[in-house]
Amino acid sequence: METTRARMVAALVMGVVGAGSVGALTLDDVAREGELRFLAERPDPGAYRYDAEARIDADSLRQGVVTMRTCHRQLDPNPRIVVAFNPERVQSIDIVSTEGVGRAWVEGRRVELADVQRGGSVCIDLRTRALEPAGEGRWKLHAGPLMRRYLDGYLPMEAELKVVWPPGMLQVTATDPAPQPGVILSTRADGATLHVTFAGRLSATWELQRPAAAR
Repeated sequence: METTRARMVAALVMGVVGAGSVGALTLDDVAREGELRFLAERPDPGAYRYDAEARIDADSLRQGVVTMRTCHRQLDPNPRIVVAFNPERVQSIDIVSTEGVGRAWVEGRRVELADVQRGGSVCIDLRTRALEPAGEGRWKLHAGPLMRRYLDGYLPMEAELKVVWPPGMLQVTATDPAPQPGVILSTRADGATLHVTFAGRLSATWELQRPAAAR
């Protein structure tokens, strides 16, 4: 979890304390430790999902710092959930909103949630050193690790990872994971979105560069 790479969300961990509901899932739907499955369809539609939007501007390219909004939606019922971030990367954390959460607070470089009800949500604003130079006019942006932990394995989840920049400033040259069943990439002049449905522990990477016309 602690690495030398910059990350969009440097370390995201959902700590499960007590028994959450796994709905209609079976043991076959749970990914084992070290396993990562991409899913063309969710076996539990409407359950936990994660959204993140990173905003990149000219200062971000010079300093490596981006602003982000991350939202955890359709949370499982739980007495305690912890969302942790890499203390070497994250510069500020602000809780923007909660719903169906008894209490939420920032503790160091993590957000703590207590008495979370089924379907609860939390949105968090961040400033984080998240861009890694990768050569002349090129950068890498890392997301994760993302997971939905359950006992000794991982439940299915969805992640929508959105990156926004001024129109024409950047373009996507590659993503990891690459588009495939369960991984959908859409690009625009002012950004891109990677939608991933998976079970396991996911770390994603964007490879970005200035278009030839902007160099």
